Amino acid sequence: MKCFYYLLGLTFLFSFLILYSPWTSEPTNNLTFRQSFPLPKEDFCDLSSGHWVRDLRGSQYTNESCSSIPETKNCFKYGRKDTDFLKWRWKPDNCELPRFDPRIFFDIVKGKTMAFIGDSVARNHVESLLCLLSLVEVPLSTYRDDDDRFRTWHFPENNFTVMVLWTRFLVMGEERIINGKNSDSFDLHLDKLDKNWTSKLPEMDYAIISDVHWFYRRHFLHDNENMIGCIYCSEPNIKSYTVEFALERVIRLVLNYINECKECKSLVTLLRTGSPAHFENGAWNTGGNCNRTSPFQESEISLEGIEWRLRNMQVDEIKRASKVKKKGKRFAILDVTKAMLMRPDGHPDSHWDDKWMKGYKDCVHWCMPGPIDAWNDFLMAVLKRYAPISIPRKISE
Repeated sequence: MKCFYYLLGLTFLFSFLILYSPWTSEPTNNLTFRQSFPLPKEDFCDLSSGHWVRDLRGSQYTNESCSSIPETKNCFKYGRKDTDFLKWRWKPDNCELPRFDPRIFFDIVKGKTMAFIGDSVARNHVESLLCLLSLVEVPLSTYRDDDDRFRTWHFPENNFTVMVLWTRFLVMGEERIINGKNSDSFDLHLDKLDKNWTSKLPEMDYAIISDVHWFYRRHFLHDNENMIGCIYCSEPNIKSYTVEFALERVIRLVLNYINECKECKSLVTLLRTGSPAHFENGAWNTGGNCNRTSPFQESEISLEGIEWRLRNMQVDEIKRASKVKKKGKRFAILDVTKAMLMRPDGHPDSHWDDKWMKGYKDCVHWCMPGPIDAWNDFLMAVLKRYAPISIPRKISE
């Protein structure tokens, strides 16, 4: 019996040293430790309902190990000193969310094409994915347009292609020019999709769609060639609409189009919910900042603001599309809103290359590495629901 308690004590001590060793607090690309978790199932595990918990392992890559981090997201290069914001992971209430494992991800997407469709925050998501996948294979850049808005990367060893298709609104939008200058106000056509991304849709196996931030401006709404109203304006004889109205019309149009697309066979469409900005003490152009260094507690966020209303609308639209889905089409939500509402510490703030916007703080995009890497934990967990049953279920932890 004494021997049993002696061995038990040694086991506990060894486990404690492994768990709390200072090595575990450093960013790592070590993929040799693997731990099995139950595969999240849609009927019992809501990945979006949870909280952030301490994780001393830190990020899986660094701004030195990943060469593709853009200057605008390279917060450590531009002076950020604190690292505590890297030592948290998202913990769903009813299950574990496995840490992203590039080998498992490649097993799922081998031979496929994945496109991220949206604005610069969608690009931010792609950039995070590229850094994580580069732990196993560095991609080749195979296409880049003159404005660096449309990009394609290929991973030849895994025959996997990633595309980013930039679009402000998903629908057609023309900026109004006033006195020869850009007005930052657009005419949005709620019944006309942007062909720059729809033309590529038949090439895709996975489409990750997102859009929110560009709608928070003064825009004029058009339907069937007629102007029906505007957002954020108080002009006489023009009906005022909300952001929710416009974005709901756009998301429904997008999902209906995908459902009816005859060339889009076996397409998995994921709608990523909005990630909030965290400006404090002003807006982006009035001195606002976001210099916090730790997450919010759940009691510090509101689930009644516009971000949450837009999130609820997007969830409802995915449910609606799923009910009427056509043969071969599959729809799912990539619900990151609550998780990101709690991460005011993850933005560049002043730690970015702001050569085009001198003096402005960035509280919209996300540092890399940073909380945005959790989006790929979500992505892998959701994609596993559509993966062949032969895909292994042991995930790097």
